[in-house]
Formats: sequence, structure tokens, C-alpha cells
Amino acid sequence: MFPRFYPILDVDVATARRLDPVTVCKTWLDEGVRLFQLRAKQMAGGAMLDLAATCARLAAPSGAIFIVNDRADVARLAGASGVHLGQDDLQPADARLVLMPDAMVGWSTHNEAQVRAAVAMPIDYLAIGPVFDTRSKLKPDPVVGLEGVRRAVALACGRPVVAIGGITIENAAEVLEAGAASVAVIGDVLHEDVRTHARRFLDRCGS
Repeated sequence: MFPRFYPILDVDVATARRLDPVTVCKTWLDEGVRLFQLRAKQMAGGAMLDLAATCARLAAPSGAIFIVNDRADVARLAGASGVHLGQDDLQPADARLVLMPDAMVGWSTHNEAQVRAAVAMPIDYLAIGPVFDTRSKLKPDPVVGLEGVRRAVALACGRPVVAIGGITIENAAEVLEAGAASVAVIGDVLHEDVRTHARRFLDRCGS
């Protein structure tokens, strides 16, 4: 079963909030997180690889799925479970030339046309969003709302749909009720009390 809670370890957000990424990773795994992503948009390649390798090593004992954002090369070298790609990133078919054969590939979509196109791609799950207003991107795509989540699920041909964008502890349950397999969260989980926030999301999401 695809884990219902998908926290994203955004290094820029963590740094701005004076959180150590490795400590966050350890805490999440200790609390029972079994799917998470490393997002490091501004980090140099070598430093990102070091951090990704540490996350992969920490995730291995529990069997947690560890995904690297954007960088298929870093995911492969670090021993991550897979990569998550955006519309302007490497195409999934090309990423699979870099990754191990059993690696997981996720793909971001922001509207119905992109969801329809994604169905023909060699991906394991697709993300839809932003579901609500979000501050995690400087120029976010238009909000899709809960109806956008429902539509993506209907078109996904059975692939898990991850909802992302503006998801909080208050609205996570209704997003899952709309049919999302999982909710991806950045801002509302990266707080000073990392352990408590992770536990609250895990309890709310039922995983």
C-alpha cells in the first residue's frame, strides 16, 4: 500500500527554520514515516549527494521509500528508492536510463491535460497540485482544488495520486477523502517540534 503521508524535506525551508536536515530525517523515520522526499533546489551537487546518501542509509533499515527531487543521477548514486520529476525536468523515460530497473519514478502534474499525458509515461505515481494556495513555489500553478484531485484520480488508470500544495494538518483528511493515495507536505510539517508535527500527520492520515 502506498503510504498516505509523504513529507518533503525541503532543505531551503529547513535551513530557514534552523532545522538540521539529517535530524529531521532521523526523527521522521523514528516516528514511522515510510515515504519521504529530499528537495534541495539550491544545494551544490556534491553536498546534495552526501545528504541523499545519508538519507538513503537511514531509510534502509525500516524499508522506507526515499525519493530524490529532480536529480535522477543523485538518486542512483545515493542508493535512493527513486526520483520525483517536474514538468520541466528530465522525462521519465530518460530518467529510467539512469536509474536502477526497480527504481520508483514520480511525475508532477498541474492540470487535466498533464494528467492525461502522464498515463502513457513509465511512472509509478503522479502528483497533482497545487490543491490549495501554497508558498512553496515563487510562481505556483493555478489551484486545482479537491475537484482537481478527484479528476486526477479518475484519469490515473489506477496509479497512486499524490496531492500536493497548501496541505495542512487541518485539511489533509479531506484531501485523502477526495481520493488521493497520499498527501505531500512541506511547510506544515517542518516546524521546530518536528516529532510532534510528524506524529500528528501520521495519525491524521492513518499511516
